Amino acid sequence: MRRSASPAVTAISGMVMALMLASCGSPGSAPATSSPATSSPVTSSPTTSSPADAPTAPASGTATGSPAPATPAEGWKTFTAKDGSLAFDYPADWTIKDPAGQVPAGGGVFVEVAKADGKSMATLRTNVVTGAECTKKQPYGMLDSQPLPALAQAGTTPRFTFESRTDPEATDPMKATVLAYGITSSPEPTGPEACPIAHFFTWPPSGAMFGGVYNPFDTSPGNEPHVDTPEAYKETAEYKNIRRMITSLRPAG
Repeated sequence: MRRSASPAVTAISGMVMALMLASCGSPGSAPATSSPATSSPVTSSPTTSSPADAPTAPASGTATGSPAPATPAEGWKTFTAKDGSLAFDYPADWTIKDPAGQVPAGGGVFVEVAKADGKSMATLRTNVVTGAECTKKQPYGMLDSQPLPALAQAGTTPRFTFESRTDPEATDPMKATVLAYGITSSPEPTGPEACPIAHFFTWPPSGAMFGGVYNPFDTSPGNEPHVDTPEAYKETAEYKNIRRMITSLRPAG
């Protein structure tokens, strides 16, 4: 049975998703966003089982420029979108809800990946209309970054990032800092401040997103101990699996 998301998890997830959508202007034909923490995943039928002699997951979450392996590691499966556009690898005991919500009228992908206990790990959506607009810059942190050449479009190579934004004016610690991981086509920030987190990347016919939220205030049962900082979270098996899954995203076929 899926455990219920705590109010803190739901609030943080919804806030980050709202910030990401706002940073890209009007989503146009994209469906209304729902908080990943409130969806109920169901097991999907994977297209490929992993071979026993496949490489294991990388030990570090900080390596850059390392392409995702062509085959999933032992104990992993491969999910292929119904429209045949994209594929990614994921742990065999994780579940996929497909679709995770209303798909745009023009078609697209909308799936949510969750752990066996129901904790949402990431959401993949395509056919998202984006129009970047930077309304306010904030202090930021770049905790992890890796280019993803398999997803390059029109000479632009997107990156997997794990990053933060801090609101110096916020008085509530739960709202002061947002942390999220995902794929972006935005240039890496320079200087002390950056635009809001925009984990969207260029993908036909418009844009796509594949990412999720890290909530340091999440105390739900089953979490690894002492992961109330992003630096500690990067060393957990959960983050390493998330990172491996998202960076394995590639064109299907």
